[in-house]
Amino acid sequence: MRPLFALLIAACSLTHASATVSVLGKLGQATASTRIYASPNTRSRVFYRVKPFEYLVVRDSNDSRWISVLLQTGVYGYAPKKDVAELPYQVTTSQSRRASPALTSRTGSALASYSLNFLGTPYKWGGNDEYSGIDCSGFVKKLYGKVGVDLPRTADEQSRVGQPITDLAYLQPGDRLYFWEAKRGRIGHTGMYLGNGYFVHSSMGHKGVATDYLDTPKWRKILVAARR
Repeated sequence: MRPLFALLIAACSLTHASATVSVLGKLGQATASTRIYASPNTRSRVFYRVKPFEYLVVRDSNDSRWISVLLQTGVYGYAPKKDVAELPYQVTTSQSRRASPALTSRTGSALASYSLNFLGTPYKWGGNDEYSGIDCSGFVKKLYGKVGVDLPRTADEQSRVGQPITDLAYLQPGDRLYFWEAKRGRIGHTGMYLGNGYFVHSSMGHKGVATDYLDTPKWRKILVAARR
């Protein structure tokens, strides 16, 4: 999977008045040969080998030693922060409300693919707009609404609706994931499974809609429910 660079063209384009601009991240450049990993760990799978001076779209990660790198598939990988220089430019893409992406099928796989149209939409607590700002449960509710399923508003309420999945080996694209929030003592976060171990969510940590690898200690420790 190659790093995302084609969308940098959007950063240099004039934005139509009816379009909403989403920030994908900052422009980065590799300062040395390095690797992009599936998780912030050198023992994880290698997505891509970066050459010196190669441009990247990057975001800060929760680990100060690593930087998140956006790949062309919409998945985020991780590169050692010491090997990547962050440049003072934001990378943006625009989405027109008049030309909203079409959902061509009601299958879970189609819904999972459709969700990637909103990568980079800003995180907003209580937000309900998939273009200007949305939170985790609002994002999942909005996506499921596209296939005629009216979910409750909060992650905790959503986690009680639908067919439970008790064995993660049976997860399918489009399934909903629910995570425990220790501070509030209840389910407080949700996302949608994409397949191949990845999920998409509106993440406060990523400052917007992003993808993450589910099979890491961080996420598996707090994953408490899955629904279809």
